[in-house]
Amino acid sequence: MARVVRCSLIQATNVEPAEKSLAEIKKAMIDKHLGLIRQAAGEGAQIVCLQEIFYGPYFCAEQSTRWYDATEPVPEGPTIRLMQALAKELGVALIVPVYEVENEGVYYNTAAVLDREGRYLGKYRKTHIPHVAPGFWEKFYFRPGNLGFPVFDLGFCKIGVYICYDRHFPEGARALGLNGAEIVFNPSATVAGLSEYLWKLEQPAHAAANGYFVGAINRVGTEAPWNIGEFYGQSYFCDPRGQIFAQASRDRDEVLTADLDLDKIAEVRKTWQFFRDRRPDMYGDLVKP
Repeated sequence: MARVVRCSLIQATNVEPAEKSLAEIKKAMIDKHLGLIRQAAGEGAQIVCLQEIFYGPYFCAEQSTRWYDATEPVPEGPTIRLMQALAKELGVALIVPVYEVENEGVYYNTAAVLDREGRYLGKYRKTHIPHVAPGFWEKFYFRPGNLGFPVFDLGFCKIGVYICYDRHFPEGARALGLNGAEIVFNPSATVAGLSEYLWKLEQPAHAAANGYFVGAINRVGTEAPWNIGEFYGQSYFCDPRGQIFAQASRDRDEVLTADLDLDKIAEVRKTWQFFRDRRPDMYGDLVKP
């Protein structure tokens, strides 16, 4: 019997302008996503992944300590608690990317993973942090992740998370495959420009190199007052051969739902023996500073 898992990716525009209070901004986006998650559950999704720091705009376009107050502890914060209750009510697993505070002044770009009973399974912290002008001032906000590349067992499949800029680094993508991931979700916030063509190049390459499925999520719209560019959506699923088989629009809020046949992983890996043919004994130079 085929192992088919139905998954949804949610891409969405920001709701409230940045001038509003942080409480108003967060509430509006959380309320919006509650409806979108319910839509995904109504479509039969077993796993739903939200976009990078889903409850507000991409504030890394500026450097302001104001946004530090948008942080929450994980899993003790109110957003994760709310999503735990929703996951249990709907019977869906959730990947919930938020802005995490560990201790005062220690912040991470984090995704919490919840199973279909609403249980907190753990978190992934964004590992690679960009600091690139104009508009990607992330080292001002985030400490680099320090939890490695965990894989979360949902009972019916094993998933990993890689966040936004991480997608440019094949090493972590390989680690997720070696750790047993069957689906890797990459919640992102990326704008049109020099690297847009990489959006449909790198992650399908990770899928093919490691023989797993990838769900890539990007937000949509142009966010004032920064206007750093168009968040171009086009969230998608690709299979272990690196083929994109479901894709969302460029400019609309959307719930992208697709069936992933996990039996295809074994089929591909029996043909492409990339794990078998590794030569880790020759890779020492890759881990030198």
